[in-house]
Amino acid sequence: MEKSNNTVFTPGKIGSLVLRNRTIRTGAFEGMTPDGIPSAALVEHHRQVAAGGVGLTTVAYCSTSLDGLTFPHQMHIRDEILPGLEKLTHAVHAEGAAASLQIGHAGYFASRAAMGQKPIGASKVFNLYTLTYPRPMTTEDFGRLTDDFVKAALAAKQVGFDAIELHFGHGYLLNQFLSPYTNRRKDKWGGSLENRLRFPLEIVRQVRKAVGPDFGLLAKTNLEDGFKRGLQLEEAIEVSKALEAEGVDALVLSGGFVSKTPFYMMRGELPIKEMARNEKKFFRRMGLKLFGRLLVQKYHFEEMFFLEAAKEVRRAVKLPLVLLGGIRSLANMQQAMQAGFDFVALGRPLILEPDLINKMAAGETSASLCEPCNLCVAQMEAGGIRCVHPQLGKPD
Repeated sequence: MEKSNNTVFTPGKIGSLVLRNRTIRTGAFEGMTPDGIPSAALVEHHRQVAAGGVGLTTVAYCSTSLDGLTFPHQMHIRDEILPGLEKLTHAVHAEGAAASLQIGHAGYFASRAAMGQKPIGASKVFNLYTLTYPRPMTTEDFGRLTDDFVKAALAAKQVGFDAIELHFGHGYLLNQFLSPYTNRRKDKWGGSLENRLRFPLEIVRQVRKAVGPDFGLLAKTNLEDGFKRGLQLEEAIEVSKALEAEGVDALVLSGGFVSKTPFYMMRGELPIKEMARNEKKFFRRMGLKLFGRLLVQKYHFEEMFFLEAAKEVRRAVKLPLVLLGGIRSLANMQQAMQAGFDFVALGRPLILEPDLINKMAAGETSASLCEPCNLCVAQMEAGGIRCVHPQLGKPD
């Protein structure tokens, strides 16, 4: 094949940050932080993706505090993890790519086992994912969590990240305030969209003030939560406008709600058997085995499955937009560029082929071999994500 001259291989800007091309390794939990500490495997995973050609690789998920963890082995910002993260940014930079740290708080689906206390949330809404009712946030919580986001952002900047990605999607805490399903407050933090935006926008305001105007600030947002009582596209567009007005440099457009529609953003097969096998908690393991097929909805995979909804956001805002969801080929990428998107994000294809971007740029391939079997998702609880597809995966 001839070397590609696709627009996706030209430099792109996120605020003051210049990326070598328009490709991003999307933030998706790697499962490579035993005891909540970045491992050598995590560093090597992102180094390989960087060496493979992406413009920006996103490290996920790092909680802003202990009470925001969804798994005991996730990271939360503290001094012990900073040396490992600094090794990671150095490794990524040595390969010519930029690095971003995804920071957020799980809110009402945080793990009680991980933090030793009842989860907090926007409102007291039962969470089927953890079988708990959260404690509604108080005035003290708002101040503490805002400070935690600021401290996490400054820590990311300190260890060499080029940007941070604030998690406004997937049913995490800031999404829980935006979503009418989880935000049923009667005070200034709930009700109208203006009120539901109040806390998330204060986070953006304070983080931007702390890190300065030249540090990359992205937000991962939902186009829709994926169920009737959740955030819908019409309000998601207004959220995007508000984030643009507050100085966010780029939006990563996604969808789905972990505690309600977990595979909305990872469409394809449901590896329930494999997830149950790797689940360490007895009751959750049995729940997956007995009721997984009933509780977890399957979504049909098609290429670029968020494209049409994302176009509505593109019409409404001018800031850079990152399109993700079923991007598998150079043709997909070029279509995204032609539709006005500035960047494309990939997850599962880069787990299988970390060097996919370089191969595409060199004309060695035009599409990923990845099949949406989602077996890699089940590996989060078994030592870290990797492709274990019977034909495509590499042997252990």
